[in-house]
Amino acid sequence: MIAMARTDPELVAVVGRRFRSEPDGDRGDDAVGRLARIVREERPLMGDAAVIETARALAVDLVGLGAVERLLGDPTVTDVLVNGPGEVWVERAGQLQTTGIVLDRAAVDRAIERLVGPLGLHADRAHPVVDARLADGTRVTAVLPPLAVDGPVLAVRRHRRDPIPLDSLARPDVAALLRERLVGRRNLVVFGATGSGKTTLLASLASELPDHERIITVEDVAELRLPGRGVVRLEARPGGAAGVGRADFRDLVRVALRLRPDRIVVGEVRGAEAADMVWALGTGHDGSMSTVHAPTASDAVDRLTSFAVAGADGAPVDVVRQQVHAALHTLVGVERRPDGRRVVASLHDLGSDGRLVPVT
Repeated sequence: MIAMARTDPELVAVVGRRFRSEPDGDRGDDAVGRLARIVREERPLMGDAAVIETARALAVDLVGLGAVERLLGDPTVTDVLVNGPGEVWVERAGQLQTTGIVLDRAAVDRAIERLVGPLGLHADRAHPVVDARLADGTRVTAVLPPLAVDGPVLAVRRHRRDPIPLDSLARPDVAALLRERLVGRRNLVVFGATGSGKTTLLASLASELPDHERIITVEDVAELRLPGRGVVRLEARPGGAAGVGRADFRDLVRVALRLRPDRIVVGEVRGAEAADMVWALGTGHDGSMSTVHAPTASDAVDRLTSFAVAGADGAPVDVVRQQVHAALHTLVGVERRPDGRRVVASLHDLGSDGRLVPVT
């Protein structure tokens, strides 16, 4: 809020009350113009520039996302984290920081409603978890009571439109080894902890691929923005009441196989879709990539094997394990350093016998 609004709380209250009582309510259509008209009527001696500035500041709170929107306007902020009513946190350059901005329950509820409402989604007791993507690729996750014990939780993650260069994430020798494996069409799996940079590295690797290749991306929430001309993006859909319109992750992995891909990029494997992905990688779709949540390369292989067994419709565990070992070629570990940087921390090749060979 600008200084004028902060030093004139009466104006803020009166304008807000009049704005909300108008037939157009809280609609965003020409909100600044309508607010400017009300401000001018309430403060006829205020200059035109101050009127417009005040109206724009008020519009952020009355129509936009309030403090959340102002924080997202900062290009150095990648995440805005609301842990229920109280102080808002942000992430800048990989570091969590407090902001000094405090939101009450009404402000948090309003921000969640204005984020997910235009997407046709509802956040209420019947739908206490919402995970969605805005038009600009920003990812929004909201968790409401009773699941969020201390009040509604909101996480807004803004992704870079341009992938981070591979050389910024890996030492020159490691970047060269990764490029060799991309050119050699090795199947890569990136592993690491939450927030370690798995999706960031996946985007960087994919941006190294030839522009003419047909790449199909499959994600729960579409975050990858790859530069190639032949990129096709698929995004899972939860569906409406009774599951109408649902398209889950596994469905999309299967669909991707029928779209004539040169390579498939699967956002994160976390379930039975691993069986379909392993089958795809073992039947000619070399050069594909994915991520998995795991602390080490051996844990990553074990988790992918467990997921594949769950989706293998009763196939013997030993057979599934052999297929996993044959389909996966290289495992890339990423981690977030204390200074917030995400970096490639390890590189292993996987033999068909299941033996992991450290490369770096």
